[in-house]
Amino acid sequence: MFRFEQPTYLFLLIALPVMVILFIASNVRRKRNLRTYGDPQLLKEMMPDASPARYNLKFWLTFAALFFLILVAARPQFGTKMETIKRQGIETVIALDISNSMLAQDVAPSRLEKSKKIIAKLVDEMQDDKIGLIVFAGEAFIQLPITSDFISAKMFLETIQPDLISTQGTDIRAAINMATRSFTPREDVGRAIIIITDGENHEGGAEEAAKAAAENGMLVYVLGVGSPEGSPIPGTKANDYRKDKDGNVIVTRLNEQMCQEIAKAGGGAYIRVDNTNAAQKLLQKEIDKLAKADLETTVFSDYNEQFQVLAWIAFILLALEMLILLRKNPLLKNIKLFRDEKA
Repeated sequence: MFRFEQPTYLFLLIALPVMVILFIASNVRRKRNLRTYGDPQLLKEMMPDASPARYNLKFWLTFAALFFLILVAARPQFGTKMETIKRQGIETVIALDISNSMLAQDVAPSRLEKSKKIIAKLVDEMQDDKIGLIVFAGEAFIQLPITSDFISAKMFLETIQPDLISTQGTDIRAAINMATRSFTPREDVGRAIIIITDGENHEGGAEEAAKAAAENGMLVYVLGVGSPEGSPIPGTKANDYRKDKDGNVIVTRLNEQMCQEIAKAGGGAYIRVDNTNAAQKLLQKEIDKLAKADLETTVFSDYNEQFQVLAWIAFILLALEMLILLRKNPLLKNIKLFRDEKA
């Protein structure tokens, strides 16, 4: 497996296109200045030893050398050995409601964005655990199979929006059933299903699904997002709200009672999500209570440094850049690379 040990240095590559732009701008300005002094062909004859080709070549050699030096700084490595290691952890599958009602803003910045922040913080607290991600509305889909790759989990989280699912509704039963099938076959590890929803448009059967999950050793926790008082759902335009067929503004309310009943049937806990960080802390405490077991993870080990070849390439390029003079060498006048070209 290939990786960069210090990938932050790769951000320096952004400077390379800037170098090219400045170089082109410098060439344009130089040619414009020459034209102000006289006829370019006449000036060329007055400066027979000038070599624009060498000037360009020296820049591109420096450009290439800097490119390879940045790669060297990032420390490219190849993994040469696969190793299975054991870690103490739990398995968690998060089912996130992405129905349109989750766009309501009674929890800032919105119910959905607040939920995503809670998940991101939960992932940050995980070390030796595994996590899976399901999105649901009128249907349920696996967004991320259960994994210990937390970086991918946060990347997938950023892409979640209501338009991922065209069928509207809140089918919590489908989400729970899918979550129960998402765990690994192991039974000696703590397993949690976390449902994050406002409970709107409940399709039925969620309590039975939560009870069945609990009987199979999977505790169901429910995070209720929103307020019982309710809030309108933002429309596609600014200061606009979704309306029903009669033209009335739709107000979405947290179905707190239903959320509590599902959590009780699932043997877990119900947590209300508001504009504070209390829900995040309570959820973390609940997760910490779960039994941890040895989780096997296959990883690469014994990474070998690969920067040496790149460093030699950069050194050779810089040496060539230093050896090439800006003025023509009579001995090289017949080599095509160094022939005269227009100024």
